[in-house]
Amino acid sequence: MGELAGVTIGITAERRAAEFIEALERKGATVRHAPTLRIVPLPGDERLKAATGDVLSAEVDLLAVTTGAGFRGWLDAAREWGSEPRLLERLAAARVLVRGPKAKGAVRARGITEYWSAESETNRELFARLLDEDIAGRRIAVQLHGQPLPEYTGALREAGATVVEVQPYRWEWPSDLAPARELVAGVLAGEVRALAFTSAPATANLLTLARESGRFGEFLARLGTSVLCACVGPVTAGPLAELGVPTVQPERQRLGALVKLLAAELGDPTATP
Repeated sequence: MGELAGVTIGITAERRAAEFIEALERKGATVRHAPTLRIVPLPGDERLKAATGDVLSAEVDLLAVTTGAGFRGWLDAAREWGSEPRLLERLAAARVLVRGPKAKGAVRARGITEYWSAESETNRELFARLLDEDIAGRRIAVQLHGQPLPEYTGALREAGATVVEVQPYRWEWPSDLAPARELVAGVLAGEVRALAFTSAPATANLLTLARESGRFGEFLARLGTSVLCACVGPVTAGPLAELGVPTVQPERQRLGALVKLLAAELGDPTATP
């Protein structure tokens, strides 16, 4: 029996969901998998192709890489168009800033050395650092992942930079929302002991579905009280923090660390691992 035996945990992740579920089940947890978004690659998207062409059309002074997966997806798409070598050459000549170790690993794997990495692994720190640069009149390529970040890219433009936004993926609602609605119902029925989140959009989407249930106040009252809300990091916790919901977060923003945190918060220390 694992230390999470008898504990029901709801997860909303799509990416690496199988790995997450397996890790929790090894510890004895009962997992309710209820995706609230899906990641759609856009290798054939004309906007992505046009943005890549814009990057290739002139020198790029600064490159902001927000995610390792997004950076790899962008280069994979460029390979299909036959422009990957030219794109790599262009990006390698820029001053590269990344949002933490995963993005750093992705750029280094392609022979690019980053100039700076956000210690907190947040977009807020990454874009604040960009604003500290002398960016007026400079060209900045920003690799996005899932959704635009107008609050950040807009600030760069207001500071006088030319910004090229490159979005290799987008987030959409999953085709089947029944599991997510059932998870909301399970929280309301007192059947779920914890919710574990790995992305801010997935967190926000579950809250949207809870609002649609007509019992949002009751749902919200359970979060952080009878239902532990565990988030992989502060960005993921953002939609909950805005509503005053307490969350727990691991020291390292990693899936394995999140599993260990759930076991520490909810597990039976006398159980056999």
